[in-house]
Amino acid sequence: MDFSGGGGGATLSEMYQSARRLLLSARDGVARVERLASAPTSSSYSSAPLVGGGGGAGDSAAAEEVRREVAQIQGLCAQMDRLWRSIPAKGQRDLWKRKVEQLSEEVDSLKETLDRHSLRQKKRVLEAKERAELFERANGESSHVLRIFDDEAQAMQSARSSSRMLDEAYETGVAILHKYADQRDRLKSAQRKALDILNTVGLSNSVLKLIERRHRVDKWIAYAGMMITMVVIGTVLFGN
Repeated sequence: MDFSGGGGGATLSEMYQSARRLLLSARDGVARVERLASAPTSSSYSSAPLVGGGGGAGDSAAAEEVRREVAQIQGLCAQMDRLWRSIPAKGQRDLWKRKVEQLSEEVDSLKETLDRHSLRQKKRVLEAKERAELFERANGESSHVLRIFDDEAQAMQSARSSSRMLDEAYETGVAILHKYADQRDRLKSAQRKALDILNTVGLSNSVLKLIERRHRVDKWIAYAGMMITMVVIGTVLFGN
C-alpha cells in the first residue's frame, strides 16, 4: 500500500477527506430534516395522520438521504480503521487513530440524532392516528345522541297529541252527559204535566200505570245511553 507523510497513506487521506465531506453534508441534512419536521401543517387537527410528521414526503426523503450518507461514512470509517493499523510509524498511527475515532464519534452522534428524530416522527404519526380515531368516534357518538334526542322529541310529540285527544274525548263525554241530564229534566216535567192532565180528566188507574211504565222504560233507555257513552270514552282513553 502506498503511504505518504512519513508513514501516512494517500488512500487513507482521501478516504478521510471524503468522509469529512459526507459528514458536513449529513449535518446539513439533519438540520434540514429538523426544519421540515417543525414546519406548520395545513391543519393541526387533520383527521388523516401525516406520514413522516410535519414535513410529509419531503421530510422522509431528506431523512433517508441522511441515513445513506451516515452509512457511507460508517463504511469509510471501517476501512480507515483497518488502514491506520497498518501504518508502521507509531506517531502517524496514533494521529490517524484519533482522527478516525473522532470521525466515528461524530457520525455516531449524527445517527443518534436521526434516530431520535425518527422516534419523534413515529410518535407524531401515532398521535395523529389516535386523534383521527377519537374524532371519528366522537362524531359517531354525537350522531347517536342526536338520534336519541329525535326519538325523545317524537315520543313527547306523540304524548302531547294523545293528551289532546283525551281532553277532547272527555269534553265530548261531559257535553253528552249534560245533554242527557237536560233531557231527563224535560221528561220529568212532561210527566208531571201529563199526570196533572190525566188526574184532571179522570182517566183510569190502568192508564196511569201504563204511563208510569213507559216513563221507567224511557229512564232505562237514558241510563243505557249514558253507560254506552262512558264505555266509548273509556275505550278512547285506554286505547291511546
